[in-house]
Amino acid sequence: MSSSVVVVIVVTIAALGVAYIAGKLITLRSGMLRDAAKAADVDTSDLGLSTTGPTLLHFSADWCGPCAAVRRVVDEVCEQLPAVAHVEIDMDANPEAARRLSVLSLPTTIVFGADGRPRHRVTGVPRAADLRSALEPLLA
Repeated sequence: MSSSVVVVIVVTIAALGVAYIAGKLITLRSGMLRDAAKAADVDTSDLGLSTTGPTLLHFSADWCGPCAAVRRVVDEVCEQLPAVAHVEIDMDANPEAARRLSVLSLPTTIVFGADGRPRHRVTGVPRAADLRSALEPLLA
């Protein structure tokens, strides 16, 4: 093998390693519940949120494959906690709502309190247990 072929192979392997690590870092927080208190001053009056209990707001789009998985998780949680409302917003149909809430990727789910303030948010497919643990204190 010539030295130029060896260099190409080494560079390719290094590039694949860097791409793999970058991908892992990017998706590290996917599906993890995060605090959303910094977005508390956003106007949510037109989003159809419940005023009597917490709401799970789920941003989706027709072309979003993982959004169906989020819908199943959210439906399961809302079935177990009937006082929790579920609102789904198509990001393509309502980009203004997505912009106001700083939704940059799909799927994104936001937990709102009865006061209309965002409490937690998840980018990616959340775990049902994480959503329940975020919602149960809001039901008291």
